[in-house]
Amino acid sequence: MPNPFEQLSLEALRRRTSLKWRLYEPDVLPLWVAEMDLLPAPAVVRALTDALDLGDTGYPFGTGYAEAFADFAGWRWDWPIAADSMATVPDVLTGTAEVLKLLTGPGDVVVVNPPVYPPFYRLVESIGRRIGEARLTAGHRIDLVALDRAFGEARAGGRPAAYLLCSPHNPTGTVHSRTELQAVAELAAGHGVRVVADEIHAPLVYPDTPFVPYLSLPAAADAFVLSSASKAWNLAGLKAALAVAGPAAMPDLARLPPEVGYLVSHLGVIAHRAALTGGRDWLAETVSGLDQNRRLLARLLAAELPQVRYQPPAGGYLGWLDFRDLELAGDPAELILQRGRVALNSGPTFGGGGEGFARINLATSPAILTEAVRRIAAAVG
Repeated sequence: MPNPFEQLSLEALRRRTSLKWRLYEPDVLPLWVAEMDLLPAPAVVRALTDALDLGDTGYPFGTGYAEAFADFAGWRWDWPIAADSMATVPDVLTGTAEVLKLLTGPGDVVVVNPPVYPPFYRLVESIGRRIGEARLTAGHRIDLVALDRAFGEARAGGRPAAYLLCSPHNPTGTVHSRTELQAVAELAAGHGVRVVADEIHAPLVYPDTPFVPYLSLPAAADAFVLSSASKAWNLAGLKAALAVAGPAAMPDLARLPPEVGYLVSHLGVIAHRAALTGGRDWLAETVSGLDQNRRLLARLLAAELPQVRYQPPAGGYLGWLDFRDLELAGDPAELILQRGRVALNSGPTFGGGGEGFARINLATSPAILTEAVRRIAAAVG
């Protein structure tokens, strides 16, 4: 299958005005923030064009997005969910913050698994909650012993607590197994911790690894999932997401302030619905291209930088690069930016266990990925 990431040249990409392509100087290859370098799904383009032709640029209305997601979830993961178990929210981070406010109070603890998506830390602090950490294992799996301990500490004194689960995990690309998630659900139930799962990268899990929606587990009935078409279809600039409640969490969902829904982009809802219903072939082609790229990156690193450890992600398009064997002085990402003119994400910003690592975005053309590895090798060699 042709690689869709070969559609756009570097020159064409540099004409984009989004954050990825404008934050750094023009000589920098930006392989950091989670934007993909490809053309949008034709179904999304048609839906937006039709809306603009009609002047359909008002406020969102109805349950079409939720219905589209329910249909996609049944088709993709054999997960039956109802549209009335969902609420539309502006984006996954905003929705996560609003759900955490429903489940916890000021000063309560939200547990995370570092190294993990840096905005989790800022989000938790912004709503007046405290972070609790349960680091991943050296193999980037959930450490159930550490999680048990973190849950116990978070619930000390009987205070409410929540667990912000990243599934699939960002930055490692780990896809948690059914056994792991079942153990998480049992631990959470035993401690009385409420689980909020960010599943934004779920549609990008590769065919060789099964994805298990957290709410598909019977023991997860009081949990929430946050999802969106934004990562899988590259729609970050078209804001819309869904908060999905388990059966026992429906009373909590009913307490979500209605003004949260007022902040959702109508064009975002139109785009996401079109992606979920009409963009499935495009998604398959994109996942195939990403699969080619994750394997290419492994070959390039083996040839150019064998000291850098890299486990191809099982889900998503983010690579977690381990530079520790090189014993570099300082942050690898900063060194690579200055010497190699490649922008990566700094490992320490992902919390405990991120020192000596950097995150790379491999959702770009094979040519750009190849040049980036060449520059990185020259920078750290």
